[in-house]
Amino acid sequence: MKQISCKVLVIGAGPGGYVAAIRAGQLGLDTVIVEGDRCGGTCLIRGCIPSKAMIHAATRFEELSAHTGDGKLGISITAKPELDMSKLVDWKESIVDRLSGGVEGLLKKNKVNRVVGWANFKDAKHCTVATADGDVEISAEHVILANGSSITELPSLPFSDNVITSTDALKLRTLPEHLVVIGAGYIGLEMGIAYRKLGAKVTFIEGLDRLLPLYDKEMTRPIQNWLKKHDVEVIYSARAQGVNDEGAKPVLEYTDKDGNNQQIEGDKILVTVGRRPNTQGWGLENMCLDMDGAFVKVDNQCRTAMKNVWAIGDLVGEPMLAHKASAQGEMVAEIIAGERREFDPVAIPAVCFTEPEIVGVGLTPNEAKEQGIETTVGKFPFAAIGKALAMEAGSDGGFVRITARKDNHLILGIHAVGAHVAELSNQFALALEMGATLEDLANTIHVHPTLGEATMEAAMASLGHAIHI
Repeated sequence: MKQISCKVLVIGAGPGGYVAAIRAGQLGLDTVIVEGDRCGGTCLIRGCIPSKAMIHAATRFEELSAHTGDGKLGISITAKPELDMSKLVDWKESIVDRLSGGVEGLLKKNKVNRVVGWANFKDAKHCTVATADGDVEISAEHVILANGSSITELPSLPFSDNVITSTDALKLRTLPEHLVVIGAGYIGLEMGIAYRKLGAKVTFIEGLDRLLPLYDKEMTRPIQNWLKKHDVEVIYSARAQGVNDEGAKPVLEYTDKDGNNQQIEGDKILVTVGRRPNTQGWGLENMCLDMDGAFVKVDNQCRTAMKNVWAIGDLVGEPMLAHKASAQGEMVAEIIAGERREFDPVAIPAVCFTEPEIVGVGLTPNEAKEQGIETTVGKFPFAAIGKALAMEAGSDGGFVRITARKDNHLILGIHAVGAHVAELSNQFALALEMGATLEDLANTIHVHPTLGEATMEAAMASLGHAIHI
């Protein structure tokens, strides 16, 4: 059996693991990374990147369709655009391949030794990796666990050709006539809206009485309006009970808000009810780690209960976001190299690439109130922003909302909904991290014409003197 010893062993080459490995390599640490799949993890291979590519293609198709016949903006096309789902998927995969190959190149550039296979730990610092060329035994001084998470399967809805995951939805080479989506969270909404733009009928089955429960109703109203305008039905307070998958099309059985049994037929049933940390099948039970519910317990430096064993990303709890994992991975590599670091962000931005997009950073007005903080809140609509109107993005009900302390105007949270607001999320996060006040944002000269002007105007509105409304 081949044997390898190293300073740092990273398990998993997702956005947490590969960033940790690259940073460790940059710092001169002898590093090995173990991954049985392509580099990039869920985010790059079957999540964030491919879904955004599909959303982009769907939006382009919808926009082109709007120019058919009489057209709009003075632009018309004589025939409606045609959709080739197979070519769309091929284009999406080409982006994934390019980025995954780029990650592999960066690992090599930084002298990280990649072992292709699946690790199984016999104790905290020793694992055996099953590779195509036989088993490899690896021992390490430090171990960084970045195993990620997996899609949750409902016992009553086992996955099949017709009951599919979000991963499957990104691979469909034939457009379903009717897509039934279980769950109106961010994954379900992103995929469902994309398929509606491509021309499929879409129905959501949601267990709660509202969509996107992490955001308040003021924030989600523009998304609800889009769904209504595009004839997308959302059945709230409904519970999926099972599926009859024996006929030509699957039939979902569910109970409605009154407890009555109902059925709905679709070509595909997409299940998007969350994710679970990957804690099974690699010897976690042999590592003497403490758990925090379903997650691995860590401190503010991502240390586990076992000395020199670290855990990051989805494995350690919410928010299960790629950028959180990357930040933790970079931090851990630097701590191992002797730097003084801890994971203490003021806020971690969250974005949903719905229609329109929605962003949240920090506290909402209600969350601040629950903490006993007296606040001032300012809101500014994109309908009053010239750039938004010039790019047909001012009529979707979008806005920027800023929540600040009433006494000293310290910004506690910034939330926005509207076209392309994901691109504003980094400005929002920076404002909170830097301890910005309303005056800081209001007095920062923002470029005209840009969507970011809404941030300045929202701060000015909080201070009682917005200019353009």
